[in-house]
Amino acid sequence: MDWLWPALAIVCIIEGLGPLLIPNRWRLYLLEISQQPTNHLRQIGGALVVIGTISLFFLIS
Repeated sequence: MDWLWPALAIVCIIEGLGPLLIPNRWRLYLLEISQQPTNHLRQIGGALVVIGTISLFFLIS
């Protein structure tokens, strides 16, 4: 579990780069995402969770 906090810190850094470097484009991106159907967002979220879980499994092994 020693990897959890550094991993969360890296996620925060990566997620913060968009609003920090290109705030206007980031705002337009969020507006576009917010207009997508709920099922489409769930599919994207599920795919990202699966990809992240598989990646983590291979990186830890």
